[in-house]
Amino acid sequence: MSINYYQTYARTFFDGTVNVDMTTLYESFTRHLAPGARVLDVGCGSGRDAKAFSEMGYRVEAFDASSEMVALARQHTGLPVQQMTFADVNVEQHYDGIWCCASLLHVSASELPKVMQKLARALKSGGIWYVSFKYGEGEREKDGRRFTDMNEAGLQALLEATPGIASVSLWTTQDKRPGRDEVWLNAVLRKG
Repeated sequence: MSINYYQTYARTFFDGTVNVDMTTLYESFTRHLAPGARVLDVGCGSGRDAKAFSEMGYRVEAFDASSEMVALARQHTGLPVQQMTFADVNVEQHYDGIWCCASLLHVSASELPKVMQKLARALKSGGIWYVSFKYGEGEREKDGRRFTDMNEAGLQALLEATPGIASVSLWTTQDKRPGRDEVWLNAVLRKG
């Protein structure tokens, strides 16, 4: 369902997100990374974040499930962005950092623990992981996209189902896109 949305509205989504200033969120993540760290941008959308991390000197891999978004992200970043889904991540102890900005929120609540465990396996011991969800509870559909909203208690329950992953920091932010008043739950996690 959500993939169809991004296939159809790829250019509109790209144009609405590619220039959003994410500097403060980047800092919350990159302060935990060594220079040249290997970072995975999960559900990279426009490629905005992958490009920023690459320009900071990190070794970046990125993927998105939508072929249309992948094409735009490749063009924007110059990186070999892959078309794949969460289920296609099959590496272990490979990444120093994983960036999940507004991507896991499209996974159903019932599938989320399995996806989190798969991504946790891909993260090196001591690795850092950023996640963000629209703030709230439960699942909903809006304009052809599925959302699993998350609050502090929901994220804590999700972490309890993801062995070896602990919260470093947790905070809320206002949506950074013009004309949007949504609240986001952000977390930096670490693999023990």
